[in-house]
Amino acid sequence: MTPEDLRAAVAAGILSEAQAASLVALANDRAGKRAALPAEDEPFEFFRGFSEIFISIGLVILLVGASALLTVIGGLTLLTLVPLATAAIAWWWAGYFTLKRRMTLPSMVLATAFGTGIAIFAFTVLAQGQLDERMTAILGFVASALGMVAWYRRFRLPFSAFLVGAFALGAVYAVTASAENLIGLVAGGDDFRSFFDLTESPAFATATLLFGTAAFLTGMWFDTRDPHRLGRHAATAFWCHLLAAPALVNTVAVTLMNGGGMGFLAVALVLITLLALVIDRRSFLTAAIVYIAIVIGWVMGGDGGTSWIFVLLVLGSFITAIGTWWVQLRAKVMDLLPNFPGKSRLPPYGSTE
Repeated sequence: MTPEDLRAAVAAGILSEAQAASLVALANDRAGKRAALPAEDEPFEFFRGFSEIFISIGLVILLVGASALLTVIGGLTLLTLVPLATAAIAWWWAGYFTLKRRMTLPSMVLATAFGTGIAIFAFTVLAQGQLDERMTAILGFVASALGMVAWYRRFRLPFSAFLVGAFALGAVYAVTASAENLIGLVAGGDDFRSFFDLTESPAFATATLLFGTAAFLTGMWFDTRDPHRLGRHAATAFWCHLLAAPALVNTVAVTLMNGGGMGFLAVALVLITLLALVIDRRSFLTAAIVYIAIVIGWVMGGDGGTSWIFVLLVLGSFITAIGTWWVQLRAKVMDLLPNFPGKSRLPPYGSTE
């Protein structure tokens, strides 16, 4: 809005002079913060100072102590209600630390405590019914995800989107996994590698791929609503991309490694890099690269030390080069790409100089 718009709003009685002045101050503050960021930075805030770490430690101790006290007072008959009570306490305290104090790390601690409490309560109650193990797992994860959706709607905490996705992934796995799959997941080895292979375990691997796609699209939905990355939409997108990258790379990397070897995996890494450049998300590429390194380690099975050295050298050089010339590379890629729907709603790109 222009200054003339604000003066017209004051003249029309829509805003008071004090409100207009506060709006101008807020806009200048946000614009100044964005301008002060380096051109190649991806804004992210985990905590604002050591005070948040200190308070978070205290909150963890308090929550553990409150849960223990409730257990002692209520006895074993109320043991199933203790996680629910802990979740209620976390909700209560979030009204102060999240809504009033706007603290990031303590809010994440409280959101995790709430989600954990809801999950334990849901699984405990469902396990006492006549449902089989699969249905118990599905309903437990769904209830936990819905609880975190309610948390996000109340407190607008970006990190809660990550917890929603994690519980949703658990529900997806509960639907598609068999007992043999779960044993292979825990045991690792060749069973684990085939677990995410589209040819060996199509249902489970496809479910993982679809979840990753859904998480990516959700992240892009938030990203396009905050292309300059000034508010919570961009922060929420960050956590969605952290979920999407491992889920997508998991299936793609394992399938390519099992079927075609390192060459196809290298092509996939280049395509993932181009996608990360287009959406301007180093977090997406970082999660993908780390996961590719882990997948390579699984395939090697710890047999070749020299091969691991080669992988470290190649990936290290690749990450360093991409990070150093990220802005220039992104500008080149965006210039070469034709106009497509949504291109103007992506983060702006600068000069290639």
